[in-house]
Amino acid sequence: MSGRRTLAQKLLAACRARGILLATAESCTGGLIVGALTDIAGSSDVVDRGFVTYSNEAKMEMLGVLPATLEAYGAVSRETALEMVAGALSHSKASIALSVTGIAGPGGGSPQKPVGLVWFGLAMAGRPVRAEFRQFDDKGRDSIRREAVETALALALAMLDDQAAGP
Repeated sequence: MSGRRTLAQKLLAACRARGILLATAESCTGGLIVGALTDIAGSSDVVDRGFVTYSNEAKMEMLGVLPATLEAYGAVSRETALEMVAGALSHSKASIALSVTGIAGPGGGSPQKPVGLVWFGLAMAGRPVRAEFRQFDDKGRDSIRREAVETALALALAMLDDQAAGP
């Protein structure tokens, strides 16, 4: 069984055990995260929705990302990941949401934002949103997207575990 499938199963089970729904907001992964979750039979009791917001317009229209944020920081940034995940939470019935925005390549990178840079947003109802980034090795577009999916699932699972552990 793949690492991605195992992580998806664990995340679904953790949400199910807490009786909560999950939403995703995806850019560079193009729906692969929600796809990994919905590949598993029975996921409909946990997965509320997945927003695929590849364009800046979609980020603004579907998630409420501010034009000023995109202008000042760009689509691949901490600020955009935070607004994406907050939008996913507020535009769904979910109690947990995750977002991902990055540069999967092969083009589009810069010295400040190289290919393989991916920002993740994490949100749970009643808790502050947070963001983390990873710089994946540029082993090709498929590799970066695959690693981004696995990382997003693992981060969401860790956030649920942290929440269960309490303050």
